[in-house]
Amino acid sequence: MPHEFNVLALIKGQERYIYVYDDASRRELLDSFRDQAADPDLSFSWFDAAVLSDKAREQALSPDADAPEAPRVGSRL
Repeated sequence: MPHEFNVLALIKGQERYIYVYDDASRRELLDSFRDQAADPDLSFSWFDAAVLSDKAREQALSPDADAPEAPRVGSRL
């Protein structure tokens, strides 16, 4: 069975936050959101951390995690 990865991305103006992780490293991903939100040198906010945390949890609960989600018009991260 091939190793599968999840991807989350956040675009804020000129900045790009891109996270590639596997299911086993989800806890570390959530920890990194917290650490980045606490860093005053980054524009990554607590709101960004909350939104991306919710998206990571949705990916974990998705019954059809193998199929990519179709983009929705007007959707945001």
